[in-house]
Amino acid sequence: MEFGVVAIGDALGAILAHGVRVGEKRLKKGRVLSEADLDQLRAGGVSAVTVARLDSSDTGEDLAATRVAALCGGDGVRTGAAFTGRVNLYALSDGVALIDRPAIDAANAIDEAVTVATVAPYTRVTKGQMMATIKIIPFAAPKAAVDAAERVLRERGAPVKLQAFAPHHAALISTVLPGTKPSLLDRNRVALEDRLTSLGSSLALERRVAHDHQELADALREAVASGANPILVFGASAITDRRDVIPAAITTAGGEVVDFGMPVDPGNLLLLGTLAGRTVVGLPSCARSPKLNGFDFVLWRLLAGLPVGRREIAGMGVGGLLTEIPTRPQPRDERPLETPRLPRIGAIVLAAGLSSRMGSNKLLATVSGKPLVRHAVEAALGSAAAPVVVVTGNGGPEVRQAVAPLAPVFVENHDFSKGLSTSLRVGLRALPADCDGALVLLGDMPQVTSALLDKLIAAFEPGEDRAICVATRHGKRGNPVLWARRFFPEMLAIEGDVGARHLIGQYADLVVEVEATDDGPLTDIDTPEALAAYQAREIAERASSNEAMGQTI
Repeated sequence: MEFGVVAIGDALGAILAHGVRVGEKRLKKGRVLSEADLDQLRAGGVSAVTVARLDSSDTGEDLAATRVAALCGGDGVRTGAAFTGRVNLYALSDGVALIDRPAIDAANAIDEAVTVATVAPYTRVTKGQMMATIKIIPFAAPKAAVDAAERVLRERGAPVKLQAFAPHHAALISTVLPGTKPSLLDRNRVALEDRLTSLGSSLALERRVAHDHQELADALREAVASGANPILVFGASAITDRRDVIPAAITTAGGEVVDFGMPVDPGNLLLLGTLAGRTVVGLPSCARSPKLNGFDFVLWRLLAGLPVGRREIAGMGVGGLLTEIPTRPQPRDERPLETPRLPRIGAIVLAAGLSSRMGSNKLLATVSGKPLVRHAVEAALGSAAAPVVVVTGNGGPEVRQAVAPLAPVFVENHDFSKGLSTSLRVGLRALPADCDGALVLLGDMPQVTSALLDKLIAAFEPGEDRAICVATRHGKRGNPVLWARRFFPEMLAIEGDVGARHLIGQYADLVVEVEATDDGPLTDIDTPEALAAYQAREIAERASSNEAMGQTI
């Protein structure tokens, strides 16, 4: 890869290495410079820019990241689209992260241009949470390095996987000594119920018995008979030895003590046993606290169906020091940071218009063997966006029928005759309050794909001034557009037969252009002539493809 400062006349087709502001417009880092860009730079008095130019030994950053990421994400993991050389992997459900550290280390050791970062092994993750990011250090990676990374990952298998939580019905047994307060036992129950519920499980049985190994053994047998698993035991006093009340009760009931003590603080005095195929956990006192402790490490694995034994507990020491220490802020003293996650993006398909230029409802016209509107809805549903809201109005029942099998969310715009802005308002109001942004699609654009929508979502990062993501083709802006929530109030205030495109000019510094691989962002069907031309192109392309296949055969 070539890198350096070049004169404007030598920069055509090169990658801009540092952003440049020209008047009110900013050309952002990573932009492939066009002739129009160079004219604008000249007009702004810029004579030279810092650029990168790839050569035959390079793989572009997006392609390199896509290839490596495709082999990193395994079961339970969603692989995002590439943007600026980055691909993120997200959890498809709540569960435990399974990370093959040697594979990640081996991939990272190949070349400085290829980097893979993940959450820690056996971390609890939630649906949509980022589990890993693959980043190519700009603007390309050596082809040999990408090939080597692929070989390593193929040999070892996908190193980032998710083991989803499965619902369990647990039992809680608390032992009681004279003077034990009922309020303490209530705290035991609430603490356990909260933990179990957050992981998709429940507390099915609770018993309170004397702090006596025989009575506790009877309660353990009852819990086994009820089908509960795991069986959680809160002792009235801490376990201090393998011959103490709780371990003695496990053996008396016919079970086995597997391990006592763990290298996690708080949580050292956890006891692990088995009884009739059930897991019995003698809980440390810190399990009453909502704060992270060693019991959480064990519970996550149990509810995800992962093995927990002496070997697994012994391996929890690195990263097991959880106690607050003076050299770092106390949690209550700092604002908690949100875990990186997949942006919550809703999609709005505008399908309520009058079709005045078509003469009939264009959205019901047949394109590629299906109603025109179905293409946009299928693209939205196939992307990472959720929910997908279809705004109907003109010909509402027929439009609904055309896409009903896909099961999007339907909302009706009763004021559709007053213009596009009314449909936009109805769609925005239908999105959940926790949406970070909205993808706005037009129902008459048959070439927009799920891949393009995912690429727009991958580009979305308001914290890095990428709050409006616009699909382009050869530098010409089209649709769809992804809008951050911050723009919703202004979009809701628009009136008439217009959309929100004027906001793109008002917030130019927050706009990022996402280049499509085909003419999808610029292809809409508004007239009978446009429909006929599109159908004719389809017929010609199919004929050409069939001819090519015949020659190959």
